[in-house]
Amino acid sequence: MNIKAIRNNKIFKAGLAVILVSAAFIMGVGYQRVSELKNPTKANKAEVLADKSKVLPDAGFTLSISWGDLGPKLISLGVIDKDKFVKAANLNSDEEKILAEGGDVPITINADNGQFVVDLLWAIGLAQKSDAYVKGPMGTDYKKDVGNFASTGGWTLAKGKAVNYLGKYELFNLTDEQQVRVAEIAKNIYRPCCGNSTWFPDCNHGMAALAAIEMMVAKGLSNDEIYRNVLKLNSFWFPSTYMNIATYFERKGTKWDKIDAKLVLGSDYSSGQGAASIAKEVGPVPGSSGGGSCGA
Repeated sequence: MNIKAIRNNKIFKAGLAVILVSAAFIMGVGYQRVSELKNPTKANKAEVLADKSKVLPDAGFTLSISWGDLGPKLISLGVIDKDKFVKAANLNSDEEKILAEGGDVPITINADNGQFVVDLLWAIGLAQKSDAYVKGPMGTDYKKDVGNFASTGGWTLAKGKAVNYLGKYELFNLTDEQQVRVAEIAKNIYRPCCGNSTWFPDCNHGMAALAAIEMMVAKGLSNDEIYRNVLKLNSFWFPSTYMNIATYFERKGTKWDKIDAKLVLGSDYSSGQGAASIAKEVGPVPGSSGGGSCGA
């Protein structure tokens, strides 16, 4: 068979097409995929998940602040009706002791006690004198409706109306300078259940976070440690949200334990809108459900 005949042969043409496609694969797409195989994170980006043991460890987190006598004090003031609280929160024996007797017990949060922690901090945040209730939105724009928020009207575990206790007590003394510091930090911390910062604590998680900030400022903790501790609280209050966020950063090459807590707690990630945007980009993350409710 001469050369011309070979070129006109259908088998030859088919074979030549295979060779050309194979060459293109090796030189272009094939080369890219071989490269990606050396980097599984790049090749299987959608399969990369955050390490749950870092975000939501089984042992939980222990903060460098204690409950002290705040439980008994709140009961004596009427901010907490003990019987109502015990019934609503379904406390274990250790939690009942913290509530009724107090003690130098560090605040620990885990998958089992998130509701107890948010409820007791909620009561503390409600009662503690704070610039947030005077200079913040609740004390200015919404002063006439201050008793109608989830954090005030929703607190049904007091003796009488919760709003009667709002910002009435010095549970721990904060100087004017410390109040300013609380405000500055609170304005940078959001929660995924709404679009407001902790400076506008209109729900239980916001008021609980405010209490935690106040306690840590009173103790003299650094800003960095305060942000990291509030992130730990938020993570167990909103586990699916923070597994999503941690996965988002993991896919971009940042491990959760290297994260900037202040950045994550900002509106871009931790507000309701920010968290929803991240969740949409990340997609479903298995095994990250649960968390405390927004009611007492």
